Amino acid sequence: MVPHPSRRAVGEFHRSLPGYEVTPLHRCEGLARALGLAGIVVKDESKRFGLEAFKALGASWALERLRDRRPGPMTVTAATAGNHGRAVAWAARRAGLDAVIFIPEHAQEARVEKIRREGARVELVQGTYDEAVALAAETADRNGWQVVSDTGYPGYLQIPGWIAEGYSTLFEEAGAQLAAAGAGPPDVVMVQAGVGSLLHAAVDHFRGSSTQSKLVAVEPVEANPLFASISSPEGQPVTASGSQKSIMAGLNCGEVSRAAWPTVRRGVELFITILDRHAEDAMRRLAYPAGGDPAIVAGESGAAGLAGLLALMEEERLAPAKEFLGVGPSTTVLVINTEGATDPVGYARIVRRES
Repeated sequence: MVPHPSRRAVGEFHRSLPGYEVTPLHRCEGLARALGLAGIVVKDESKRFGLEAFKALGASWALERLRDRRPGPMTVTAATAGNHGRAVAWAARRAGLDAVIFIPEHAQEARVEKIRREGARVELVQGTYDEAVALAAETADRNGWQVVSDTGYPGYLQIPGWIAEGYSTLFEEAGAQLAAAGAGPPDVVMVQAGVGSLLHAAVDHFRGSSTQSKLVAVEPVEANPLFASISSPEGQPVTASGSQKSIMAGLNCGEVSRAAWPTVRRGVELFITILDRHAEDAMRRLAYPAGGDPAIVAGESGAAGLAGLLALMEEERLAPAKEFLGVGPSTTVLVINTEGATDPVGYARIVRRES
């Protein structure tokens, strides 16, 4: 067992914040029966701090650690596909700090406006998320700003580690909720990848205890830096293949976080990639549940964990992966809904039922 010394302090900090509530853990027994599993539980982050995503857990904790070391006024900055930037802007506003957020210009307007409403200045970037990361770092260096990014790169590793620490609250809550329901740890945990920070937190949580839960990283086929990296000859970080234009906007990353990768590489059992249609299917299954399950609002990236499970159970190409995990009628699975309808127009288009 590798204990994680910061967990208690992280949880205590989050509980001290106005608006903190434990997010729901939904039991989806109807869906589990449909997929031939013993159980599926969904940790629903769609209402965390009123920001529709889990990201505030990491941004707020990282800024708390920063303020301990760097008191006084400063401007914080970050690149984002939407949710992380909104969380940094929110945390900065709470702390009375200025924030400048860089976001690819093709981002949905709803996501951009939500960042502006938190009081941040938004800079639209011609290019990909990774190009926004580079521009944020260059601008911060030139202006003396403080980068608060969830992706690590050479010379910038500590703060992404703090952000991953912040995400530990999500897993601590889920563990307590399962225990309160008389359930043990899940057999399998499906985690959407992005740059890898949430997976970093998952590995720290599940490998820092006696649980035998197996971790699965889920990425879009069009943005797969973790899959590409683990598949490389040396297992070292490499750039993703694909267009980085998946509907799973929060996962459209070309580079894995250098802060997360060593932990993810040693602690994740399986890496899989999914198509956009898998995410759309997952969104609809959560929105229109069967068998008495609760309805859950999940955005494109939020539904990616369940999308990975659907692909695992239904796609012939993933039959060896399913066998490797030992998934079957006695398996319980934890899925994380990392965001709600952060793009309301896109969400409505995908889940709408024709009359």
